[in-house]
Amino acid sequence: MDFVGHSDFAGTGDEFLGHFTALGGLAPTERVLDIGCGIGRMARPLAGYLTPPGTYDGFDINPEGIAWCRSRYRAHPAFTFVVADLFNRRYNPAGTQSADAFTFPYADASFDFALATSVFTHLLEGEADRYVAEAARTLAPGGRLFATWFLLDDGSRAAIAAGRAGLPFLDAGEAVAVVSDEVPEEAIAFDRRWLQETLQRHGLALTAVHDGTWRGDEAGTSFQDIVVATKAGT
Repeated sequence: MDFVGHSDFAGTGDEFLGHFTALGGLAPTERVLDIGCGIGRMARPLAGYLTPPGTYDGFDINPEGIAWCRSRYRAHPAFTFVVADLFNRRYNPAGTQSADAFTFPYADASFDFALATSVFTHLLEGEADRYVAEAARTLAPGGRLFATWFLLDDGSRAAIAAGRAGLPFLDAGEAVAVVSDEVPEEAIAFDRRWLQETLQRHGLALTAVHDGTWRGDEAGTSFQDIVVATKAGT
């Protein structure tokens, strides 16, 4: 099974476990939500890291991926996987629900750490807003959202204009830009100010942004930009 793009399944998972701990402060005993868990790219390293009372819940729009994860992680009772029947032109064209109205199947304040790797980079504006809102709702006060994005700012826009960026976003001067008008979900970038305002509107404080190498800078932390935001309260 292969729907992790051009990255290495195990290598990328191991890389991000390091980011979760070093940049997101993930502790082994925390409750983790994996938004768009796929075939368990992040579940695999987390299965060796989380310890009781730590838990893992993942959902994804691909039923084959969820079936694989349920089979693969049967020996881990603290790991659960749910199918979200959402429409996505790129990844689930037969989906029946709209992501911009989707309610995550979890109660308020259920998690300490929500991760979304290569998820917001495939969501349209209304969908991304909804997912930020739902991540905030399901996080406990003090919980963190760890997510990857393609962020538009002076630096990334200059790299796009010069042809140095890893992706040729169209209309990069706008608040939202795509690589393909025919299949916009292929890759989507958001203005950094849009993100900060969206996080704030949903009760999340922007904690840190770690620029990615997609901007044409080899010193980036990962390929995509990494964003960490914290739920208000204690």
